[in-house]
Amino acid sequence: MAAQTGLSAPAPVSRGDGTAVFPPVALSAEAAPFTPQATDGWPLGSPSDAEKQFTRCAAKLRALRTDSGQLREELNQLFDQLLSENYNKTFDPSINIRPEDVCTLLKHASCLVPLSQEHLVIKLCQLVHHLLNQLKVIMDEKTLDVLVNYTVSALKVCSTWTHSDILLALSTVVYGNGPQCHQHFGDLLGEDGVLLLYSSPSQPNLELRRVALTCMANICLRIPGQPSLDDQYRSVSFTVFVKTLQSPKPPDTDELFYCMVIQAALKGLQCCLSGGKWKFGGGEELGSVLASLKRLMFQGTPGVSVEWPAVLYPAPLPQYEGLSTPKPCEPPKTTEPPKDMSGKTSGNKKRKSRGKGKKTSTEESRGVDGEEDDREAMPALQKGEGREGGRGEVESFSRPSALSLYPSWKRTSSDSEFSDPEGNAQSKLRLYHGRVRQGALHCLLAVVKGVEKRTLYGYWSSFIPDSPIGGPPPLTLLTIILKDPSPKVRACALQVLSAMLDGSRQFLAVAEDTASPRTCLTLLSPFCWPPRSESCTAPSCLAYLVANAPYHRLRPGLLSPLWKQMRPYVRHRDVNVRVSVLTLYGALVTTQAPLPELQLLLRQPEGSGSSSTGSFTPQDSALSWRQRDGVSSPSRTPATPSKRSLDTHSPRIPRTPGEEESTRTPWLLQLCVSLVTQPREDPSDSEGAGTGAGAVLEPSPVRLEALQVMSHLVRGYFSLAQGCLCEIGQVSARCLRETDPSIQLHGAKLLEELGTGIIQQYRAENNVPESSRVPMSQVVMFWSEVLSGPLNAALQNEQHPTLQTSACDTLSSILPQAFAQLPDKTQLMCITVLLGLTYSENYLVKTAAVRALGVYILFPCLREDVMFVADTANTILAALDDRSPNVRAKAAWSLGNLTDTLIVNMESVGANFQEELSDMLLLKMLQAATRASGDKDRSQLTRSAFQRPLEDAVRALVKTVQSEATMKVRWNACYALGNAFRNPALPLDSATWSSDAFSSLCHVVTSCKNFKVRIKSAAALAVPAHRGCYGDTERFSCVWHSLAKALENSEDTNDFLEYRYSASLRHTLSQALMHLLAVSQPEDMPALGASLAGEEGLGIKEHLIKYLRAEEGGGEGAQGEKDSGGDSFTPQERIKSLQETLIRLRGLKAEGKGWAEEERGKEVVVEFLQDLLKTCEEP
Repeated sequence: MAAQTGLSAPAPVSRGDGTAVFPPVALSAEAAPFTPQATDGWPLGSPSDAEKQFTRCAAKLRALRTDSGQLREELNQLFDQLLSENYNKTFDPSINIRPEDVCTLLKHASCLVPLSQEHLVIKLCQLVHHLLNQLKVIMDEKTLDVLVNYTVSALKVCSTWTHSDILLALSTVVYGNGPQCHQHFGDLLGEDGVLLLYSSPSQPNLELRRVALTCMANICLRIPGQPSLDDQYRSVSFTVFVKTLQSPKPPDTDELFYCMVIQAALKGLQCCLSGGKWKFGGGEELGSVLASLKRLMFQGTPGVSVEWPAVLYPAPLPQYEGLSTPKPCEPPKTTEPPKDMSGKTSGNKKRKSRGKGKKTSTEESRGVDGEEDDREAMPALQKGEGREGGRGEVESFSRPSALSLYPSWKRTSSDSEFSDPEGNAQSKLRLYHGRVRQGALHCLLAVVKGVEKRTLYGYWSSFIPDSPIGGPPPLTLLTIILKDPSPKVRACALQVLSAMLDGSRQFLAVAEDTASPRTCLTLLSPFCWPPRSESCTAPSCLAYLVANAPYHRLRPGLLSPLWKQMRPYVRHRDVNVRVSVLTLYGALVTTQAPLPELQLLLRQPEGSGSSSTGSFTPQDSALSWRQRDGVSSPSRTPATPSKRSLDTHSPRIPRTPGEEESTRTPWLLQLCVSLVTQPREDPSDSEGAGTGAGAVLEPSPVRLEALQVMSHLVRGYFSLAQGCLCEIGQVSARCLRETDPSIQLHGAKLLEELGTGIIQQYRAENNVPESSRVPMSQVVMFWSEVLSGPLNAALQNEQHPTLQTSACDTLSSILPQAFAQLPDKTQLMCITVLLGLTYSENYLVKTAAVRALGVYILFPCLREDVMFVADTANTILAALDDRSPNVRAKAAWSLGNLTDTLIVNMESVGANFQEELSDMLLLKMLQAATRASGDKDRSQLTRSAFQRPLEDAVRALVKTVQSEATMKVRWNACYALGNAFRNPALPLDSATWSSDAFSSLCHVVTSCKNFKVRIKSAAALAVPAHRGCYGDTERFSCVWHSLAKALENSEDTNDFLEYRYSASLRHTLSQALMHLLAVSQPEDMPALGASLAGEEGLGIKEHLIKYLRAEEGGGEGAQGEKDSGGDSFTPQERIKSLQETLIRLRGLKAEGKGWAEEERGKEVVVEFLQDLLKTCEEP
């Protein structure tokens, strides 16, 4: 180690002009290291001036004692020095003052300032607010307790003129700490609490009233992760806030200060509603709150002068505010500096700018109104708002509605009618009016999120325009979105509208476009596109609308204007706008897909467009925003549609016969592929991902959203996307090769959607012509490339379990026919990987692997492989004992598929397969299914060793059907009982459990509130193929009357979401009744005749006519037929079956003692069927 040389840094020598000059120093290894210094001689990185001042003052303050001779003067000087500094880190990022130092200083200062020294008390309170607010200090419990005790005591002892500053400090201290101050709530929020006294509408001092309301709001504020305020005090505060909003402005009150009071009340109301679960009281409480918020939503809006209702009532018809008689415009009064009722000027209203960035709750000012600079502020405000603003009444802007509602941001500056002082006052007043409107919308958003959707739906007509009846347009959220002068207010209105539309599908599902063309939400989409400042919020709002509106029930043409209007924004300079527009496109291609209107829009070539729509042409949408603005790069020419076509980047695929002309790659698909794979045309405007060759791709959020749109497009419009199957596969493979796990995950999901689309095409019930399907050879080639590509790496990527899960789902989406044609080693690889992943420690991966095996067990090429069936069965049995309920649920589902495979093998392969499969394994399957409460027990094994376990399993199913389990569990239990009835080897007529099984199904088919459970129970009752399976005449009659009663009540439900299944339920019930007639015997005729001859028979006949004519097919009903396992016969086949039943019944011969009664019953039944047949055969 080198010895110390004693050298030091050379001292600076001063020039004549005062500039420091350092003498030259010879370079040497032993020279002292160079230390950069600031201009004042302090080393760079040293504390800032504010930090040094704080440190010096804190040291002096800690040295003071209560017995100091000059204590008052020294405290006064130290407080002034501390208050003179700006500690905001946005002003000086180098400030680094520790929170514990601030807490120590404030605690010590509170011990030094007696409550009798009121001027020092005020300065200490100002210092508390100054330091805690600017430094964002999180206090420890001791400091919180000391400061709350001090301020509460000061409120009791000090004079009233000090209470404004004391409350300001208290509001800063209790910000987000309300629950920790419960011991002081009696003094603050009790019956005679100081906050209730000062926040009362009768309080003449508006400054006290404002600060008291702000303090109450900060007490109610809930920080995430902390407990909420006690309901008792939250309710008291809520009442105060609501009364403040409902009370009129006191006479001779400055409008500016009144706006500040309303802002504080709105902030408090929002904190109450957002501070945990809130239940509005009975009566008109919710309606009165909504009425107040709606009135304040239009506070200060030019031209709005209406008679506002005190309460809004939920009603099916819209409420409209009638415009009051226009008042004559008064000349503006002379402005003067605003003063509060106590005579103080508004000097404390000035606040530093906090920048344009969006604030979080922890960044808002804790003791003030949360003031922030609005973009709509006039130049006078931008230069720095003075301590004094305009006073005087706001003039009434009542004008004809067409003029008064014209968007004010479109007016030129020459429209101003005010002089400079008046303009400054008016612009400041507009600023505060905008904040009131914004606060009202924030509160309305909290109400929308906190109130049950069904309850809120009754008030929709007050906030969303309905069919206009005539006269002036109603004042709604749409009015604010289109007309409000503040961009922030317009954005808030869009957020409220989005929240109202979110989850509204159940209320909009029954909507129909039967009125005049321009009505209600049908034209909300085109008019909701506001100026640039809301270009990000508007598409999100429209996405909620599109996702919830029943466009398949509305007239076509509503989506086309919106579709064309969005296209220019896909190349917007703002990444968030591009993502929002893609989200909206995703909602469009998802809603009720496939919609004929969207099919036409997707088929349009990229070069098509209509100038009459007033929007950009599709060619414009392919250009970047810089090129549209005329700043195109000279080195790059705009990409033409042909250059950006998918065919440019991949070899042309063979088309199926007859598709060459009709098949065209959707332009939206081309756009998404280019966003995912192509470099940015103008990489300088936002960040992107490099590809290693210097090219810059789109930012990750844009690429992810584009991949999601591709997935939605493939799912809903596969027939349009199948023409570029291989190209989409290549995009997915490219995504799987990237390093970003999110991109990999979306690439795997896209592959899964492709596989699912192919499977749907090849399902027989979808009736897709072979010429329209993807050729089998192409499907095999597609999966061969996928399985030999990067999907294997994704399956083995243990660092990203979600990616493994998605890869397992992709394997399960292989078409069974294509799987059979894959090479043996590829099939073995898929099976081996899935069996191995069932041992994963991650439950998501294990769930997906077990589900995939449940899919594979149904493959015809695998189900006859005894070894594969045995391995899969053992894996499923092990998964049934897993600790994760998700794994157990999928294992039960896979077990149901396994038993289906065993049933098919018994019929197709025969006894050979049954002998090769272990009896012990079958017994374990049955016992495991019984332990799982028979969720999906479909076993149909009848060997002697299985007799007792089989009875236990069926009884478990009966118990599940009758229980209060989830609807899906009961649905599957009914399905399982139907499978048990279908097994001819089970002694259904003599089994001890058959009576309970029929009884449970008869009960469920008439009483269950879920229509899908009723459908499955009705289908199960129609399964037994022979009359003997139904037991004696009493049981047969019970089944008949239960089905007839269920048919009569097939539309009785309190949840109109179930109506979509009502047609399917009636179809299944009618089929079951026809089946009972087909298997009936002479002993059943008396009961059947009595039923058909009465009122019950009239209802049955009406529904059977619709069933035989197939008048309730299609839509949800058609899907319900598939779900219920119902017949897919044509009307001619159903009538033929009826004729066969009629012939059989005519040939029945009654015997025994009651033969006469049986004959009379048979005559009634035959006559009923003849009349039914005659009615159905009529044209």
